[in-house]
Parts: sequence; C-alpha cells; structure tokens
Amino acid sequence: MIFAIDPGNTESAFVEYDETSKTLVSFGKIHNYKMLNMTRELGHHQSAIEMVASYGMPVGKDVFETCVWSGRFIQVAVDAGHKVPELIYRKEVKMHLCGSMRAKDSNIRQAILDLFDPSGGGKTPQVGTKKEPGPLFGVSKDVWAALGVALTYAEKIKP
Repeated sequence: MIFAIDPGNTESAFVEYDETSKTLVSFGKIHNYKMLNMTRELGHHQSAIEMVASYGMPVGKDVFETCVWSGRFIQVAVDAGHKVPELIYRKEVKMHLCGSMRAKDSNIRQAILDLFDPSGGGKTPQVGTKKEPGPLFGVSKDVWAALGVALTYAEKIKP
C-alpha cells in the first residue's frame, strides 16, 4: 500500500493506492494539520511526497510554505517510526507517465486515465458518472498529482 501526498501551503492532496490490485483505497484533499495526523498513522504503508524543485524562476511565499509542510510530513512519519517517505519530483512523474519533460497537467491526467479500466459511464469511463462510476470516480484537481506520485513510486522507484 502506498500513501502519496501532493503537498500545499494550507491543504494537501493524498492518495492511498494499493499497487497489488491497482486500485485507489482512499483519496482527497484535506487541511495540512489533518494530513499530519494521517501521516503519523501510516501503519504499514510506504509513503511518497511530491517534492518542490527550483527551475530558476522566482517563487513566492506559498512555495516556501509548501516546502515547510513537506518537511513536517516527513518528520512526523519518521517520529512515528515509519520509513522516511520517498521524495518524488514532478519531472520524474512527467518522464515516467508521459516520457517527456514538456508534459502538462492535462497530459499527465490522460496518461493516468490510460492506465485504468474504462468501466464507468460517460465520456471519460475511467472516471465515470455518479450512476456508473469508474475506478477513478471522484478524483479531481490536486488528487491527480498525488496519484501521479503514487504511480511513479509504485512502478518505477519502489524497491
């Protein structure tokens, strides 16, 4: 079981992914203080956190606050006796899922969709509809990034 986090400055997205059955067990976006508690209670999960990287452009306060939260999540996991979370950079997700550093969020989302069974209804059957949900039903916004981290860790980095 993999617990992946896409950290933010006030809220963070997470995915609990079962790499054996290739299914999402739980996911969402929650306040960072609640995420600290979830990270503390990882149990037997392996964890991965998307790491912020500098690409030479100026960044603002939100990016630095996100870095602080990433460090807090790591520290809480270690203090609770869990393995140090793996840090996954966005470029690793792009290269693993899309094979290109030029990939945008929409390309990553499509690559993720292509990995899941189109068993739901609607025009995106991997997500589906409320009446006919697919395996990714309910996944939105930052949860896609957390799922990308989980898949990259599960398929490429995990020993």
